[in-house]
Amino acid sequence: MSIQSDEAVAAPAGSRTVFRRILLKLSGESLMGDREYGLDRATIDAVAEEIVDVHTTGVETAIVVGAGNIYRGMSAAAEGMDRATADYAGMLATVLNSLALQDALEDRGVVTRVLSALEVKEVAEPYIRRRAIRHLEKARIVIFAAGTGNPFFTTDTAAALRALEINADAILMAKHGTEGVYGGDPRVDPHAEFLPELTHLEAIERGLKVMDTTALSLCMDNNLPIHVFALADGNIRRVVAGERVGTLISTPAKEAR
Repeated sequence: MSIQSDEAVAAPAGSRTVFRRILLKLSGESLMGDREYGLDRATIDAVAEEIVDVHTTGVETAIVVGAGNIYRGMSAAAEGMDRATADYAGMLATVLNSLALQDALEDRGVVTRVLSALEVKEVAEPYIRRRAIRHLEKARIVIFAAGTGNPFFTTDTAAALRALEINADAILMAKHGTEGVYGGDPRVDPHAEFLPELTHLEAIERGLKVMDTTALSLCMDNNLPIHVFALADGNIRRVVAGERVGTLISTPAKEAR
């Protein structure tokens, strides 16, 4: 296995992208394949291949991974566990997912850093904004683990916060089992309307389950677009290349606060 140098990697000739820096949000469920829970190595390898494919175009790439495949704080709280304790357990679960993804990426020769909001110095660097930006500038893929480091905040909110902190051009939400945003739950209502485009405010007002309200509000207040699409072969690359895939959530300039 060969590892890229720390110097910036030049984009291949002919590659064209519309983003300089992105934050990719992956659900924990996207790493478990057909399993009921846990990690599926073949699925992680496929996701890693897609990410490396995008990274080699020269796009600076940061990632936030959820933990739904291992632990979900809300469901644990509903079973009687203290909510804060449950959320901390969920944050630690994101560290496990981050390490698995890091291993798959580095198997493909990409320099990767895991930055954790909770201190786990034996396996990850502490999250420091300037350090994260420097890693990205040196063509390293950065994985943000442990959410925001605080209970009562989801990994969606962590993704919005980190994207703003690193000055990402957009959030790319690769969803497991859905093509984008619908007016209802397509698993319950087969006639639910697919929404190719909407504003942050519309998503909040309609209660669409694309991101939690805190995350959507952060993106709306800072005019950060969100691309929601299926985690399928080639989709991340297509979005980065400017192709319309899935749903675009944005606030037109005239409506931006």
